[in-house]
Amino acid sequence: MEKRLEKKKVLLGVTGSIAAYKACSVLRTLQSLGAEVKVAMTKSAQKFVTPLTFETLTQNEVVTELFPYNRIIKTRHISYAEWADLILICPATANIIGKVASGIADDFLTTVIMASRVPVMFAPAMDVHMVQNKIYISNCQKLASFGYIVLPTCKGKLASGLSGQGRLADHQLIVNYVIKTLLGTTNLKGKKIIVTAGPTREFLDPVRYVSNLSSGKMGYALAEAAALRGADVCLISGPSHLTPVDYIDYIEVETTEQMAKAVLKQSENSQVVIMAAAVADFAPEQTSSQKIKKKSEHINLKLKKTVDILSKLGADKQKRILIGFSLETNNGDKNSMIKLEQKNLDMICLNNPSDKQGCIGTETNKITLFYPNKKSKDLPEMPKWQVADKILDEIEEMFNQKKPKT
Repeated sequence: MEKRLEKKKVLLGVTGSIAAYKACSVLRTLQSLGAEVKVAMTKSAQKFVTPLTFETLTQNEVVTELFPYNRIIKTRHISYAEWADLILICPATANIIGKVASGIADDFLTTVIMASRVPVMFAPAMDVHMVQNKIYISNCQKLASFGYIVLPTCKGKLASGLSGQGRLADHQLIVNYVIKTLLGTTNLKGKKIIVTAGPTREFLDPVRYVSNLSSGKMGYALAEAAALRGADVCLISGPSHLTPVDYIDYIEVETTEQMAKAVLKQSENSQVVIMAAAVADFAPEQTSSQKIKKKSEHINLKLKKTVDILSKLGADKQKRILIGFSLETNNGDKNSMIKLEQKNLDMICLNNPSDKQGCIGTETNKITLFYPNKKSKDLPEMPKWQVADKILDEIEEMFNQKKPKT
């Protein structure tokens, strides 16, 4: 499991909502990413989930009182405020949002928020009519104006039996915003980066197609890594079971032709294009409008070349940085260098599907980077999100080299 949040400390504040039990999933996911989590609960929260639940999950004391009965620690709220790298209120009720917006600090959680100098994030959960209340809306706007992060609620069936806005955001969305807040930088702010991912499909008939085994994981990791550095990211993806993070633009395509049109259009005002998609090189010469029947033992399938997106981009490169991927089963170094030169790339990333350390569909990758100056760099096996960071490091260095010297 990737430890992206290793050494990061999160104070999870749980308030009195029926959605309090969902905080357990958020906590476990944060822990799986390496974060250290401590929990503070309001009195109302303890009506829904016991402190023992969170103590068992965290192996830490759960703070429930500003002034505990068995001992007096006068500055405990200060020590927790100093300890945390981020305070996450999940679920956040209309009550705590209103109290914080009004500067009220009358329990441990509101007091530690008042004393904190780190990002504070609210993940609200409440009934639809409460979400629509003008006072609540005004309080959320007020918090945002102060620099607090207020996540959106989701639509769905609510505890009251009504349906509408108010459900706690999906736990992965909450975690994604925690990652962005804790790991985000502004290194690529103002840069538009296009990333392609996944396979493309070329149809034989309405139900059959020619494709490949690409999962899209490398491309999705690259898109998120670029967004975490402040870039304006557009992810153009073929069919994949993956869900893109909410803070990037997402375009879903299916065929190579569709991907080409989307990439060429989006790249017009871009500074970087990363072609990580496993684009189909060939498509059926003819596509049947009806399902092809099994009338004989054999079928002759004629294939034609698909559009070469990288070549088109390289031919009209202008000042943008162009990164390609090369998947080779033999003569990988030679073939990658040929592709790098022919398609006018700034860097190409070679991976080998027969290498068990970097095969398609896994959580890790092992690649080699090639550059126009004939140099190369081998990266050891590592999680794909770390590979993505290494590639983004290279892109940042390319921008630094282009800066005029003073």
